[in-house]
This record gives sequence, structure tokens and C-alpha cells, in this order.
Amino acid sequence: MTRARVVITGLGGICSLGRNADEIWANMKAGHDGSGPLPIEPRDLKVGMVYPLMDRLEEDGIDPRRKVAMGEFSRLSVISARQAMAQAGLSAGDFDELRAGAVIGTGIYGADAVDESYRDILEHGKKRTHILTVPRAMPGAPAGQVSMDLGLRGPVFGVTSACTSGNHALVSAVDQIRLGRADVMLAGGTDTPIQYGILKAWEALRVLARTKCRPFSANRDGLMLGEGAAVAVIESYEHAKARGATILAEILGSGLSGDAADIVTPTVEGPTQAIRNCLADAGLASDAIDYINAHGTGTQANDKTETKAIRAALGTAADSVSVSSTKSMHGHCLGGSSAIEMIACIGAIRDGVIPPTINYEAEDPDCDLDVTPNDAREREVRVAISNAFAFGGTNAVLAFGKV
Repeated sequence: MTRARVVITGLGGICSLGRNADEIWANMKAGHDGSGPLPIEPRDLKVGMVYPLMDRLEEDGIDPRRKVAMGEFSRLSVISARQAMAQAGLSAGDFDELRAGAVIGTGIYGADAVDESYRDILEHGKKRTHILTVPRAMPGAPAGQVSMDLGLRGPVFGVTSACTSGNHALVSAVDQIRLGRADVMLAGGTDTPIQYGILKAWEALRVLARTKCRPFSANRDGLMLGEGAAVAVIESYEHAKARGATILAEILGSGLSGDAADIVTPTVEGPTQAIRNCLADAGLASDAIDYINAHGTGTQANDKTETKAIRAALGTAADSVSVSSTKSMHGHCLGGSSAIEMIACIGAIRDGVIPPTINYEAEDPDCDLDVTPNDAREREVRVAISNAFAFGGTNAVLAFGKV
């Protein structure tokens, strides 16, 4: 049986690089560094630089009565979803609401709501937290809030798998369409980890960079956290064509795997298998890949392991593929990262431009791929893949193609 083709017709996003998908992509091409000073009271935090939102968009048009029940990660999801729907040319009445849904991934939870509850009780002496702390914080809230805002009554659920959450959400949304459960899905990822409790926890892991995020550079010393969200409108090809939609890209296939090894230390075999599974699912040869948006966190372990995995999966074709880590520009947004990186993949396909890995200073023989150092490069991109590998050994790779 021939499976349904699935396409992307709208994109939305908000992060340190921009207030919408077009701004984010323009700043990626320009090699803009979205890092900045910590936007919260530092207290005893050692971290100084993060990737905060370019603009919090407080005038977001969301009904204040609904927003009072939203954590910030849900609000960013709703903003992104509205943008994606606008670009897709969809509004209420344009689709069957019973066959439209939302899957939003998050790596943690609504950390702002949890931090607020601790401050209320421990600092301000209150007897209880905000009455809506649970719906503000729960990981499934962004998907639910998107569905309520847009009137989506089909499959609606959250996905959480650490830093692969965005890609897992996209894969799950594609599955709903291919299984015949939906015609239209809103899918993406979100996280807002620039909160005291989360930053203290990441400091304890000793993986945060001291000054800059330098993926694949020999002098890299860790990752830097960012906040943000991105959402795509995903449709069956037939549904998009029938309504005359502009198709941005096709989702050609996906590959999932588990390391089954260590909760924080990545293996080569797990990511390799995810890439291979993606190529097999998409029916692509290894030399068909033009661009890889790498997971590229800037840690010693990830970048070296990912290089080995790409070489193991692609063989000699790895020497001719363009690679970059856009986390050098927007930071590691945890569950939001791979959704934001989807914008990079689709932009590369549509504009024929490879976004750079900025802050690259020194070659590392263990990271010997063409990592597009510091400056964007023009190149025809027919197929791009996006890698996402996470704590827990969860791996998810997506392939996007030109239509």
C-alpha cells in the first residue's frame, strides 16, 4: 500500500534569533549570535550568558483569560502555531476540526510556573501556590493550549523525550496523517529553561560553556541554553493540493532509535542507526543528502560522537555533505531545538543556503566534517536531514525534501 505523502505548508517560531520563522531564518543565514546576558536575577548562578528571546511579544493577542492558565512554554507554542497557520492560509472553517490536531514536544515542563511556586512558598511565605500551577507546568499543556486556541479537535497530545522532543513530536504528527487519523496537524517543540531551578540543575551537570557555544571547534567547552519554540503546519499532500496551498517542503521520512546504554553518555551506534533508519524510511541513498543540521551541542562528547555516527551512516558520502550546528546561534532550547532547526532545514532547501556554525575557531581531527564554519555558503539543497539526540539515549532524525 502506498503511504500518504506529508508536506509542510506553514512555519512559526520565536527564539533568540527572531520573532517569527522568517526572522529566525534570516538571522541564521547572516550568522547572527543570539546570545546575551542572563535575563533573570542571577542570585548564586555561575552561568552568565544564555540565548534569551529576542522579544517576549507581550502584546501577543492571546485572550488574557486564557493566558492566565499558560506557562511561558505554552504561550510561545500558541504564538508559533498562530504564525504557522497564517502562513499556511488556514483559519477556522477551512478544515475539518475533527481531523486536525496538535503534537507539541517539550524536554522539561513549565519551569517558570514551578519556580514561581517555590518563591511564593519559600520566600514570600504564602500558604499555597497559584491555583493554576499544574496546568501551567504540565508537559502536555502546550499541545492542549494550541488545540484550544485554534479549535483543533483531532489527535492532541504532548511528547517528551528530552532534547529529541521536537523531532519526536513531528514524527508523531506525520504518523497521525499517514494512519488516516488526521488531515492537518500542528507540530513542533518548545522549552523555556532560563529559570533559576533549571539553570542550577544544568550547572551541576558541568556541561555549560563558559563564554560561547563552539560546536565542532577543538576548543569547545560545552553547550549554552536558550529558550524558544517552533511549530509547523503539516498536511497530507492531497489535502494541501486540494486547497491550493503553497508547499514549503516534504517530510520524506524519519528514523528513530535508542542507545539502551547510559542516561547521559551518547553512543555512536544509536545515532548511526537512527540516521540509517531515516534514509531507509525515506528511500534515500546516502549520497542523496546535501545538508545535515547537526545536533551539535558544543560538548566534547556529542560533537565527536555525532561525527562518527554521520560517517558510519553515510560512508564516503559524508565527505561531500554540508553540516552545521545552528545551536551556535540560537542555543540549546532543549525540546524546542529540533523544531527551530526544522526552520533551518526548510530554509536551506528553499533558498539554497547552508547556515553556518558560528564561533568556530580551531579544527578538531575528531570532528572532520565540513561544518560550514562561521559563514553561510550557497549550495543547492534537495534533501536535508535534522539530527536530534538526547539524554536517555533517544534519537530521532527527520528528512526534508524539495517539492
